[in-house]
This record gives sequence, C-alpha cells and structure tokens, in this order.
Amino acid sequence: MADHIVLRNVTKKFTTKTMGDIVAVDNFNINVHEGECFSFLGPSGCGKSTTLRMIAGFEDLTEGEIELCGRLVSSSTKKLYVPPEDRGLGMVFQAFAVWPHMNVFENVAFPLRIKKVNNTDINKRVAEALKHTSLTGLEKSFPGDLSGGQQQRIALARAIVTSPKVMLLDEPLSNLDPKLRESMRFEIKALQKKFNFTIIFVTHDQSEAMAISDRMMVCDMGKIMQIDTPENLYNKPVNRFVHNFLGQSTFINVVIKDGKVYPKGNTDQAINIPIPGNVDSEMVIATRPNEIELSKSDGYKTHIEKRTFLTDRIEYLVNVGEQLVKIQTPHRIKFDRNEECYVKFVSPMWYPVDNEAEAAERAKRQII
Repeated sequence: MADHIVLRNVTKKFTTKTMGDIVAVDNFNINVHEGECFSFLGPSGCGKSTTLRMIAGFEDLTEGEIELCGRLVSSSTKKLYVPPEDRGLGMVFQAFAVWPHMNVFENVAFPLRIKKVNNTDINKRVAEALKHTSLTGLEKSFPGDLSGGQQQRIALARAIVTSPKVMLLDEPLSNLDPKLRESMRFEIKALQKKFNFTIIFVTHDQSEAMAISDRMMVCDMGKIMQIDTPENLYNKPVNRFVHNFLGQSTFINVVIKDGKVYPKGNTDQAINIPIPGNVDSEMVIATRPNEIELSKSDGYKTHIEKRTFLTDRIEYLVNVGEQLVKIQTPHRIKFDRNEECYVKFVSPMWYPVDNEAEAAERAKRQII
C-alpha cells in the first residue's frame, strides 16, 4: 500500500511572548497510507493543528520535509515550499467557512471556477458532490437558511468536488450537536469509501477519533507519544499520558516495600499483584475503572464511600490507601454506601510517578 502523506523529521519552532522560543512540533515522522483515515489526537498545544497546517501549506516547516502522493511539497534542505492551492488537497475546518453571500451551488462550485473548469463539467461535478452529501434540491438555498449540519455538508461537498486524493479535516464536527456529530462521522466514512481519499482528521475528542480512525497518533507537548490502531492505543498505551488521555483511567500511587505492593498512605495492607522488574520504590499502577473487580470476599479490604447509579453501570468510590478509587460494575454487582468490600486489580500497568515539570509545561502550552 502506497503512502499518501509522509513527514520526515518535521520540526516547527515559534517565538512567543510568554514562553520565548518553543518547539511546537518536534521531529515528527509519520507515514499515512493510501485510503487510510489517520487521526491526530491530543490536548491543546500538543502540535496537532500546527502539523496539519504544515501539511496544508498554511505554515512552512522549520526543519524536515513533507511528501504528498509521492510529490515533495515542503523541504527545509531544498528550500522547497509549494503553496496550499497547488497541493491538491480537500479541506474542511471547524468553522464551516461557507460564503454566506453565495448559494449552495456556488459555494460548492467555487474551487472549480478558480480552476477555470468549463460550465458543463462544473454542473456535473457539483451535482455529484451534492448528491453524495444529501444536499440535492438545496442548490439555490443560502447557508444562513440551513442548519449547522447542512452547512457542514456544504463544506464537505466543496472539498470533494475537486476529487482530491487527500482530505484534511480540522475539528470538522465540533460545532455540531452530539447526535448530529455521530451521524456525520458515518457520512464522512461513507464518502471516504465512495471516493477512496486519504483522510487526516484532527480532533481533541477521543471517542470521535476512535470511531472514525484506522490509526491514530497521540501527541503531547510537541512530541509523538504513540501511533497505533484505536484498539491497541486503548489496550496497550505506551505511557501514562496515553493511558489517561484515551478512555477513563484509575491511577493509584503505590510503595514497594519488602517485596510487596502497598497503596500510598497504608502500609498495613498490601495489594496482591505481581511486581515487574526494574521498578522504583514509588510507582503508579493504572487500570480502567471497569476492569477492577469488586467482591464481598477476595482482595484488598475496604468499604464503599459513594455509590452512583448510572444507566449502563454502577459507579463506586472506595478508599485504597489515601486515595479514592473509581470502580465501575454491571448493575448485578450491588453494594450499599459504607458497606465492606474487597477490591482486586487485574493486570494493571505500571508507570513512574507524576513529572511535575511536564505537567507545568503542558499547562503553559495550552494558553499560548
């Protein structure tokens, strides 16, 4: 399978008033396959939107090179920069970016008119794009008379009308209500299947990324943390940040003493889990709230601090050492508040304790 998008050692540096020189994107190496939906995921300030802008040509890179469909479009060593309009990309952004003074037909036809396509072909290609975005019959309507979902479909139609090989989607669904967002995910995937374009999808919404992506990149503070399938990222996160960013996580600070694992704040009762090699005396164990076993007889003895009934589960808070730990169980597992219980951790992951300097830098980047 050919690679449609290749980033080699791509770095982008900025000078800011608040933090001075900052490396927004630090040595990114990415290969996105033909026909793949590849998501960039991470918190504000992680580098995902800057990377997309460099692929689009709205930002030039500081170092490295970018290749689109076998063609070099940016290179720091060769002093090469191809402008956005010559990169052959389709783009859809968070703000729908439709022109309010143009009707639906003219909004979609606009990129073809810029390319001086003849009217017969424009009519044919716009009709096809409107058909595949469920806008047929609205050709003469103006964006202000349409819903948010319809306006986003105009942007999608305008992006596919030029038959791009690569589509860049930057938070395209974030201005829609939750139900419409979910349906639009399926529409985007259906369009991809129909036209076989490659998608780069930028979002901060983990569930959105996991639903639409073949592979995802999780990045933090300008560095790539992990690239993998949604399933592997969730089940095999390489570090605490990825574990915490994808899905719900429960972290417990523990102390290793005399070959046993104790929750921080209570060295009277050990947690019965195997200790991996090369651990420090203080570590963090991580698991998902729904993977913790709660019973009446086996495990770490504690009691229910809080019980919350939810539609698809019951959520409990229990004391483990000095921490309150969240546990999610099916409805059939029932405990009352203050009732004695036992907790068992099945195959938790082990991570170093929090790095305060990293947390401080992450917070600063989010306000740049």
